[in-house]
Amino acid sequence: MFRLIRCAAIGVAIALSAPALAQPSHGLAMHGEPGLQSDFAHLPYANPDAPKGGRINYAWQGSFDSLNPFIVAGDGARGLFDAEFGNNVFDTLMMRSRDEAFTLYPLLAESVETDAERSFVQFTLNPAAKFSDGQPVTPQDVIFTYGLLREKARPIYRSWIGVIDKMEVVGERGVRFTFNEKADRESPLLLAMLPILPKHATDVETFDKSSLKPLTGSGPYVVGNVRPGEVVVLKRNPDYWAKDLPTKRGLDNYDEIRINYFRDTNTIFEAFKKGLVDIQVESDPVRWSSDYGFPAVADGRVKQSEFERRTPSGMYGFVLNTRRAVFKDRAVRAAIAGLFDFEWANRNLFADGYTRTKSYFDGSELSASGVPASEAEKALLAPFPDAVRPDVMDGTWVPPVSDGSGRDRAFLKKGFDALKATGYELRDNRMTGPDGKQLTFEILLNGKSGEALSLAWQRTLASLGIAAQIRSVDSAQYLQRQRTYDFDAMLMNYTASLSPGVEQQFRWGSASRDQDGTYNFAGAAEPAIDAVIAAMVGSRDRASFVTAVRALDRLLLSGAYVVPLYYQPRQWVAHWANIRQPEKTSLYGVQMPTWWDDGSRKE
Repeated sequence: MFRLIRCAAIGVAIALSAPALAQPSHGLAMHGEPGLQSDFAHLPYANPDAPKGGRINYAWQGSFDSLNPFIVAGDGARGLFDAEFGNNVFDTLMMRSRDEAFTLYPLLAESVETDAERSFVQFTLNPAAKFSDGQPVTPQDVIFTYGLLREKARPIYRSWIGVIDKMEVVGERGVRFTFNEKADRESPLLLAMLPILPKHATDVETFDKSSLKPLTGSGPYVVGNVRPGEVVVLKRNPDYWAKDLPTKRGLDNYDEIRINYFRDTNTIFEAFKKGLVDIQVESDPVRWSSDYGFPAVADGRVKQSEFERRTPSGMYGFVLNTRRAVFKDRAVRAAIAGLFDFEWANRNLFADGYTRTKSYFDGSELSASGVPASEAEKALLAPFPDAVRPDVMDGTWVPPVSDGSGRDRAFLKKGFDALKATGYELRDNRMTGPDGKQLTFEILLNGKSGEALSLAWQRTLASLGIAAQIRSVDSAQYLQRQRTYDFDAMLMNYTASLSPGVEQQFRWGSASRDQDGTYNFAGAAEPAIDAVIAAMVGSRDRASFVTAVRALDRLLLSGAYVVPLYYQPRQWVAHWANIRQPEKTSLYGVQMPTWWDDGSRKE
């Protein structure tokens, strides 16, 4: 069965022992030491006394036709292995604490060791670890999984595993990975967050084909009922091996998880009001302030809760596909991006509920906004003298600001002048390029999501003779076009953490530009970006890491790959009152797997 996996590319050996270059540890941090001691009882943001039982109904916009979330083919179902609803079906070697920037603690692996150079990593499996069919998780399963994912999974997984030079079984429960020259300090952590699949129950031949046949995992839930495109039901595994581990105390509290699929966000909200969905993570400030007057809120059956965010904003905006001729010129992209009238949109569409985004890492020390480049940043960027705009380098750049009237002539003139400087001119009320053609492009939308924003931008662009067409398609077509970069502009939310890493290569790295299924939607391919990402993932201390991330921020802002929109400084979550949350919120905000059903709701 394993013959299709070309493991000759990765040396695989079976060894009784290997030289110990470091002491085993209970945790692994990207920078510094783990924040929790080895005898910690539970994660700080989990309630170890949370009751078990009940059911949670989640909602997701879109559809699905596959129960394999690891491959390019098909639209994978949510809730099996993801950040929103949890790694419910598939366990990983170690588990991330969301109360630290980037630190992992035991799950399938009871300990980890590496050296100062991180030239290798060795995991020792927990002897109690087992798959949902009762079979033990072995080092051979780990090696099998990494070979399989390297051969047949999404490009991001293949890249993570591609840093391995040799894989060895060490003793009865150990597995050791020696790295090649492609590895960096993040590599041991990324390997520790990969799902582990059973060699005895995984079909290699069909793994990369879209399928509604569930894969076997070792997580707290197994797949129950499935209605393609409509709902996935997960059932608690009563024999889940890790339920008493410190990393799992107070998590995975529901007997049943239902992920319901809907066509659009309005339908999701109506389903929430009727009690068909239990949690509504709100992103619309108008709805948050005006539309929660329905009876269940008035009588206390539905609660509105706000949670502090202590992480970077990320970047939500219209991504401009530089593979298209219209967006090849950086100056043209910057001019078009400058024509989004945020002040009007925020006032008229969102009741002034949002903050304008000025950085990919707003609200954190990683942001370059308002901060002049340090000498260390300048040195890092010196080989690329034209890559960063002067106003971005000195920290003074901000998106153009209007008076909010929707008729600000000074705002429009700034955009007009920027386009004129690139060779465009206004002819017969059409913004016309040197080739004699009107400046035109298409905004691709997933159903009706983002329609109001797109119409607002379209109206401003039209006032300068720019023809922006809005194309709304169904979720299946949208995902296919997104996956193959078949779009001019579309809305994208680039999430951010306190420890950005190798995922940035798949968003902005040259190597990911021409691979289908990556997150390099902008088609970025700049040596400066590649160099700064390499410096970032290779940083050995927090100071050099912050330097590299700020340099990346400056490069992305200067490249005008995205039209910056806005972010919420706080998280808004509405929920039926029987769905409860721990007293402490994690550094990264709400963690849904820590919530529970208190049993008080009557059907």
